[in-house]
Amino acid sequence: MKRDNDRELLMKRDNDRELLMKRDNHKELLMKRRTDKELLKRIVRLVKQNKELNEELRKLAERNVKLAGIVENYQRKLSRQKVIDPVNGSTDSIANVLKFRMGTVLFADIIGFARLTAQMDTQGMMDELDDLFYQFDLIVKKYKLQKIKTIGDSYMCAGGVPVKNSTNPIDVVMAALEMHHYLGKLKQRSEKNRVWDIRIGIHTGSVTAIANGKRKISWELKGDNVNIASRLASSCVINNINISANTYELVKEFFVCDYNGKIPVKYLGDLTMYYVRGIIPEISQESKGIIPNDSFNIKFQLIQFVDLQEIMLDKLETELPGYLYYHNVKHTIDVVTEVELIGWAEGVSEEEVLLLKTAALFHDSGHTIAYDNHEYLGCQLAREYLPKYNYNEGQIERICELIMATQMPPDPKNLLEKIICDSDLDYLGRSDFIPVSNTLYDELREQDKIGSFNDWNKLQIKFISGHQYFTETARNLREVNKQKQIERIKSILGED
Repeated sequence: MKRDNDRELLMKRDNDRELLMKRDNHKELLMKRRTDKELLKRIVRLVKQNKELNEELRKLAERNVKLAGIVENYQRKLSRQKVIDPVNGSTDSIANVLKFRMGTVLFADIIGFARLTAQMDTQGMMDELDDLFYQFDLIVKKYKLQKIKTIGDSYMCAGGVPVKNSTNPIDVVMAALEMHHYLGKLKQRSEKNRVWDIRIGIHTGSVTAIANGKRKISWELKGDNVNIASRLASSCVINNINISANTYELVKEFFVCDYNGKIPVKYLGDLTMYYVRGIIPEISQESKGIIPNDSFNIKFQLIQFVDLQEIMLDKLETELPGYLYYHNVKHTIDVVTEVELIGWAEGVSEEEVLLLKTAALFHDSGHTIAYDNHEYLGCQLAREYLPKYNYNEGQIERICELIMATQMPPDPKNLLEKIICDSDLDYLGRSDFIPVSNTLYDELREQDKIGSFNDWNKLQIKFISGHQYFTETARNLREVNKQKQIERIKSILGED
């Protein structure tokens, strides 16, 4: 009997122990779940904070780039300002330090003095070197570069300084090819067997330019990128043009280039180099690759368009009246973007894309002068600005025809006119149609050119119902949404 009681007691203890273990395990499981849940909440919170921080970082980066551009513009304006000397009343330029995010430095070593002998005419060689540098000065001026200095038998110039531009790597390489070509012709006609050779180094990067002088400004360049151009020249085989990988990436669509190994650069590691052989045959007038053809010029203008666009958008930003809520900078950017998209989709040529983008950039620029007849006024501005950017008369006339084609109601006569008309009214088939059309109403209302909001919406229904997109691309992208826009407007009016 006692043994049975002991066995029951042991079994009870075992059961109690098992219950305790289960209870402890349950507690541990609950604690683990609670911990996991808290950890998950913490992770979610951290992910959200990280996302918010990344968004804030992106905004700060955009603001930093914008502020850098503003500072650069102010610095450039200050460098052109004048101050009056309080003592003698003379007007002098302000010396200034400007930083450029993209400048291209050319450093040329002229080789010839090493061959001097007692029998040679030293003064004659010096005069010939001066003539050589004079020709280089003419080439630099032709490509709108800035001469920096000559040091003995070395010559330095730069592109993108002091006036920034997007084409400076191409401009500098073209100047280098012409310098090299001129030196070759000089050798051929030399009567006294004086042989000049050259080594050219070119590098693109950020540079600091210092303006010196009072009545006549001279420029001095500082920074590692200047030294890199010099290193490229000294690492170059005689009578070659040696460019850095930075420059190569910016000019490779224009020039034949051969890989030329690497050189070590302090703090930067190995620097990749390329030899420039000439213009790519397909975009050159001759086999030597010195003279560009029309295809080259079109590709060049497409890059140069970035500079023209910056100037015109700045003009619109500062000169458009405040009541232009629709015909503003954003609308111009939208049309420039859309003509390129539709243009490529419709299979137009590179030159036609250039004409479309330029016309879109100027199509509302006349608003800086007057609201009515702004298309005609935009053509006047185009004729004023475009010759400075190498547009020929034929291109300018076609651009003006495209601008005039945007007059309402649209009646395009050819494919390019259809593209710009569709781009100008692209918003009719977009999801943001209502807010965009409201800005147009506010613009017209402020000038007393429209009645009530209901009148405006009825006019919108009539216009959209009679409107059609002219290109297949625009019809595929936008036409399907137009009926929805009519329904949305009717809902605002309370119509069935």
